[in-house]
Amino acid sequence: MPESAHDLIVIGGGPGGYVAAIRAAQLGLNSACVEREPRLGGTCLRVGCIPSKALLEASARYAEARTGLAQFGVRVASVELDLAAMQQRKASIVAGLAQGVDGLLRKNKVTRYAGHGRLAGAGQVVVEQQGKTLQLAAKYIVIATGSLPAWLPGVERAAQFIGGSTEALEFDGVPKSLIVIGGGYIGLELGSVWNRLGSQVTVLEYLDRLLPGMDHELATEAQRAFSKQGLDFRLSCRVTAARVAGQECVVEVAGQQPLRAARVLVAVGRVPNTKDLGLESVGIKPDGKGRIEVDEHFRTSAAGVYAIGDVIGGIMLAHKAEEEAVACVERIVTGYGHVNYNAIPAVVFTEPEIATVGRTEDDLKAAGIQYNRGVFPFKANARARTLGHIEGFVKVLADATTDRVLGVHIIGPRAGELIAEATAAIEFGASSEDIARTCHAHPTLPEALKEAALAVSNRTIHL
Repeated sequence: MPESAHDLIVIGGGPGGYVAAIRAAQLGLNSACVEREPRLGGTCLRVGCIPSKALLEASARYAEARTGLAQFGVRVASVELDLAAMQQRKASIVAGLAQGVDGLLRKNKVTRYAGHGRLAGAGQVVVEQQGKTLQLAAKYIVIATGSLPAWLPGVERAAQFIGGSTEALEFDGVPKSLIVIGGGYIGLELGSVWNRLGSQVTVLEYLDRLLPGMDHELATEAQRAFSKQGLDFRLSCRVTAARVAGQECVVEVAGQQPLRAARVLVAVGRVPNTKDLGLESVGIKPDGKGRIEVDEHFRTSAAGVYAIGDVIGGIMLAHKAEEEAVACVERIVTGYGHVNYNAIPAVVFTEPEIATVGRTEDDLKAAGIQYNRGVFPFKANARARTLGHIEGFVKVLADATTDRVLGVHIIGPRAGELIAEATAAIEFGASSEDIARTCHAHPTLPEALKEAALAVSNRTIHL
């Protein structure tokens, strides 16, 4: 007999999991959340989005104090790095936010179970805690266990020297040199952190471009900007092995001489965390990439079992998981829940920032969709000039027939905030004319989006 019964149990306490549990409670269900880590918040809060952004912000301020303030008429005689204090600030931010999530569960009367959760047959969940096992029952079970860092064959795991993003967030000293394997957002963000703090960073990317899946023009502009900052890029590189040799790392690349560095960061993507979940007990078999297959309402092949977030594939982002969490639970309770995957933004928090939402030009060309494009550079935006950050541009793509906005791609100052307006425009089916006719305050960065929308129909004013 189960020791406790709930209406809905969520396995996983990350952005998708805790949001699903809270929304279920708001809708009147007796909900519970199972998480094996001591802290709630998942990879994003503990060892991903939040700690990396804390280090990105701190390193950016350090770099600006060293080399960027003179243009504003501010002279700094001496700048010193206190990496321990920087790491402590990061840790305190993570701890505070994790406590906040715990408080949100209590506020919404969500029962939390600490331990490893697994399915144990229809409507059954077991939670393995230190030395004991709890038996739980629920009518609905939501799997939200997230993802794990992917790894490369032939690459040695040696936490002090060769590791993933978790290890790269915890360096207790600035490595003299760092090789980053992977030119996606994780590699570029953490590569930027350690480059700003004084490390010689080399990025190795298997493809012939950075940021796979993002707008090609953005990726080209990003490489140019990061190269100016001192990052060294080696594209079309296939890493065959990496190992520790004495007090340094050796990385072997097909057809090239081996590279050496003090540290190696492996950032080649992530894989669904679907092992040891007891899926076989309810007849669920992950696909070849470890993903759980679901229908448009997040239902698995097992009655009463749902899955959301990184475990079901698609773009692996915390806010995508949160949207799916709400849609999944609302579907269970109200009969309706929907996620517009064309309106899921993605942001790379480098300098300049990179943000994108909707379709890319490559997507539209491959689909045979006729479109018009408008581009506006930040160097022509008054606010960007006052900020001292004029690199980059805004690009708006609109349907050639209906003028509906299909995609917006931004590289430049505070792109992560600017993309929100573009996301809302796509969500509400706005046209480029709608954005162009909307009054934007002056002088502000969003004026660049307005001008790019005007450029769709060749009506740019300030260029």
